[in-house]
Amino acid sequence: MTKIRLAPSGAVVECREGDTVLTALERGGFALPNNCRAGACGECKVRVLSGSFDQGFVLDMALSQEERRAGFGLMCMAKPLSEELTIDWGSAEAKPRLFPPQHDMPFIVIDRILRTPTILELRLRPLGNPMRFWPGQYVTLRKPGADRPRAYSIASAPRPDGEITLQVTRQQTGETSEWLHAAVSAGELVTVSGPYGTFIGDPAVETPVLCLAAGSGLAPILSLTEAALRRGFAAPVTLMFSARRFEDLYCRGLIEYWQARYRNFRFLPTLTRERHEGIEHGRIPDVLARHFPELREFSVFIAGSVSFVEACVAAAKQCGAQPARVHTEGFFPTLDEATMEPRAAATGAKQTAGEARE
Repeated sequence: MTKIRLAPSGAVVECREGDTVLTALERGGFALPNNCRAGACGECKVRVLSGSFDQGFVLDMALSQEERRAGFGLMCMAKPLSEELTIDWGSAEAKPRLFPPQHDMPFIVIDRILRTPTILELRLRPLGNPMRFWPGQYVTLRKPGADRPRAYSIASAPRPDGEITLQVTRQQTGETSEWLHAAVSAGELVTVSGPYGTFIGDPAVETPVLCLAAGSGLAPILSLTEAALRRGFAAPVTLMFSARRFEDLYCRGLIEYWQARYRNFRFLPTLTRERHEGIEHGRIPDVLARHFPELREFSVFIAGSVSFVEACVAAAKQCGAQPARVHTEGFFPTLDEATMEPRAAATGAKQTAGEARE
């Protein structure tokens, strides 16, 4: 059995005979970005620092000859040949290395779907190379002529063609959201910058996972969940999603598909403004303990408005959730017009690269 060493952390993962590096990393709990798993998309490209490996058949468009000479490889097809293979991956704490953001990338609006009366889904495809990102991160869009961009979480896992999905809540005072809802049509060009943010959790997590979301806070949760299920994450995954009314429970088709396809996935919606047969009534912080009285062994991901995040964090901790395993993404609704800075969150939910969410 060979070993794969991660630099600079020094973490070691065992690789069984016949396994690819990607398979070994996933078995060891490390979520290396990937998509096609067939040497075609380039998403799992990393630099090999020492040791030898059989790259297998991969496309030049995914791994150029120049990249091969520089020591890069596609880990979905690479199989170690030496007793130890050292790859350039992550930080000294074995956390994933973030991809450097790119600015003003041209994307075409492929489709637009009104998911609820106030949430618009946009599907964007790049004109250039795909943007590399970790599930849970976000991008910014700028309305032409606007003095500052707005941030929106990516609601989809990485794809070979680089298409990303955004879910935009219409705000009465939101210049950008109003523009996207009312003026941007399919086929139009928009510019995107990113990726940003660190709402990606612990790549080595092996615990049960509980995701809590409200409104368009569902977007980064969808990206995280899709990527985890697709790569074969085996621990139980539960998504609790809070909406005001039944019509606001969007993406039900995709979520029901996950429930049918993955035995370890469960969906628990709640409604706060109306009652519906078979659906929990009440705010997630109020009903959480009834469904999860003990969260000590769980990793908890929470996304939504700052007040929602604050209340859910408090409720999760009351159920025993360990602070180090609670990951939050608080959406800031407005900017303070006097200072032009994001309003501080009383919860301690992180501010994402200084951007305020609409």
